[in-house]
Amino acid sequence: MSADTSPLLQTRGLDKQFAAPVLRGVDFSLHRGEIHALMGSNGAGKSTLCNIIAGIHQPSSGSLLLEGSPYRPASIRDAEAAGVRMVMQELNLFPNLSIAENLCFNQLGNRFGCISRRTLKTNARTALARLKLDDLDPDLPVSALGVGKQQLVEIARVLAQPVKLLILDEPTAALTDPQIDQLFLQLDALRHSGVGIVYISHRMSEIQRVADRVSVLRDGVLVATETASNMHVDRLVHLMAGPAMMQIPASGAAPAPANQRAPEPAGEVALRVEGFGRERAFSDISLEVHRGEVLGIGGLIGAGRTELLRALFGADVADCGWLHLAADGFSRRHRFKTPAEAIAAGIGLVVEDRKAQGLLLDKSIAMNISLGRLPQLHNRLGVVDDEAITRHSELLCDQLEVKRDSIAQAVRQLSGGNQQKVLIARWLLQDLDVVLFDEPGRGVDARSKLRIQQLIRELAARGKAIVVVSSETEELLALSDRVLVLSNGRLAGEFDARTVTEETLLAASFRHYAQPGQNPAPGTETGT
Repeated sequence: MSADTSPLLQTRGLDKQFAAPVLRGVDFSLHRGEIHALMGSNGAGKSTLCNIIAGIHQPSSGSLLLEGSPYRPASIRDAEAAGVRMVMQELNLFPNLSIAENLCFNQLGNRFGCISRRTLKTNARTALARLKLDDLDPDLPVSALGVGKQQLVEIARVLAQPVKLLILDEPTAALTDPQIDQLFLQLDALRHSGVGIVYISHRMSEIQRVADRVSVLRDGVLVATETASNMHVDRLVHLMAGPAMMQIPASGAAPAPANQRAPEPAGEVALRVEGFGRERAFSDISLEVHRGEVLGIGGLIGAGRTELLRALFGADVADCGWLHLAADGFSRRHRFKTPAEAIAAGIGLVVEDRKAQGLLLDKSIAMNISLGRLPQLHNRLGVVDDEAITRHSELLCDQLEVKRDSIAQAVRQLSGGNQQKVLIARWLLQDLDVVLFDEPGRGVDARSKLRIQQLIRELAARGKAIVVVSSETEELLALSDRVLVLSNGRLAGEFDARTVTEETLLAASFRHYAQPGQNPAPGTETGT
């Protein structure tokens, strides 16, 4: 932390109400050159507090001081003019514009309104270089990037502008370890230059690594502020949950890591993939998934993990290769052209980007959960059976511990973690043979993440075939029986989750990222 310890930002008695109180009497301070972590369960008020600081929402009561002067931004533009910038958990990019246009959106033209493409690309390359993204083509549309690289572009966009106070809301949720390391180097440089940073994360290891202080919110109340070195996991859980909730029921316990689980005989093969490929995404992928098994897929962002799941699900169409399913006795070759075809064949996908691809945000919780089963939820007259929808939705919301006012509530009003659980509930209701999970713990608090992990293991115990992509090695090993690693779109290894080490997985992740001209031919080096 900087030698200047006078507050850069102070909030006093900050309250915020929507339909119900969200923040209550919050006194919070941030110093120059400090990284101050905000922690708490989903819905605790972390994002709301940051949205007020960033000018997105206005407080119901209370006051803010920035550099000792009254501060009440009426908009994001007001906050940015004061040097306050925020990287949101939900991406704020224009997918149809290029990377360069997104990075320099506020400075597209000169004083005569003309755009210099050369200047645009030069400024974009400078911004990308901060986060070691020199390999990205500034002319590439943002929509062509995966969520992880979009997250890095969003961070680069914010860091390209002058900043006094930076807010990061779950910035590493979609990043791999090397990319997190690079981000933390940038944060350290900002800290030494006197920038104050508010950092929201559910990952305690990150907090202990980068934060100076930690504040914990519970139900809109700031319950503690302590130095990061004094904040350990048991203390954090106590502060987040409260004494009355410390005894987590057995249903919420974490699944035993693979190295602590007794090996179980593999069930029959449910899904077989042979020679699957999609141009510029992945090539020559062959794998099997068994009933009762969780197959983990690791690798760096951009290695083709999400693209592989989307092609298996028919959201994107593979160029070559086939799927074979136990459901039809492996008698047919499949290459799905639409998600509807995949669902009809018994495959579901919990997508990585729940906001853009998974949920109808303005529709109710009940509608989002029952969306895939509406044809089966009609009465004899062909009218939607609202009673059945309500019954099923309530049951699944209780099972997943979805924090809600009612199942008629719009999904948009839920926290990110609760939105994720609604998306998972939809596939639980479908009861399909094969379920694909792309980053199931992204943006979910520690308690909810444990519940989701255990539900995935429960699905496997019921004989489902599960495939999980995760950028968190700890989560990957906690969930998986076997782990496949993709490197540069190709299989780089298959490992027993009970015995593999993080170092081995990381080495496999880099296996097919050779120097230009040294890449081995696709499919010649999969290894085990």
